[in-house]
Amino acid sequence: MNIEQRIQYLSKIGYEVTEDDIVKNQKKSVVVGMSGGVDSSVCAVICKLLGYKTTGMFMKNWEEIDESGECPAEEDYKDVVSVCEELDLPYYTINFSEEYKERVFAEFLEEYKKGNTPNPDILCNREIKFKVFYDKVMKFGADYLATGHYCQKEYKNGEFLLKKGKDGNKDQSYFLYAIDGKVLKNILFPIGHIEKSLVRKIAKD
Repeated sequence: MNIEQRIQYLSKIGYEVTEDDIVKNQKKSVVVGMSGGVDSSVCAVICKLLGYKTTGMFMKNWEEIDESGECPAEEDYKDVVSVCEELDLPYYTINFSEEYKERVFAEFLEEYKKGNTPNPDILCNREIKFKVFYDKVMKFGADYLATGHYCQKEYKNGEFLLKKGKDGNKDQSYFLYAIDGKVLKNILFPIGHIEKSLVRKIAKD
């Protein structure tokens, strides 16, 4: 797509941008945390349409072999590779299995022993995705980390605040409440303002 076509398409999905916006974005880089699923894939599409220098990065958090001897993470990574090659994006994989065991799984077991019911997704977002992974992305030299979470952010009174995603059935803000709010300055949630049905349509397009 040329810039005019991008602007027209982005307008249809809730982005009001100008040619100057896209030109400015071309000077900035974004790493998209990709899982191989439709949400993070569309997240990467939108980042590219907005003009950002976009890179896909797959985060491996668990060393696991299923009953058939296959590693689910390897299948997910193949999907990431397929999407990135289709979009002509560079891509990488990074392994945080040890950090996940130490910071998430160990805490999960400890809380479970106490009779509590910890949520591993909340722990993973706090300790891995928006801490270890975020730090790695910043050291990578990127301006932003983008994720396919259904949530939004708002700048108010000198700070960024986490807000619910537009799609009430898919909102994931409660999974992210424990992250350090300071990182929100460099986080993008490209699909937070749209509904899942539109995300599927973008993927089909």
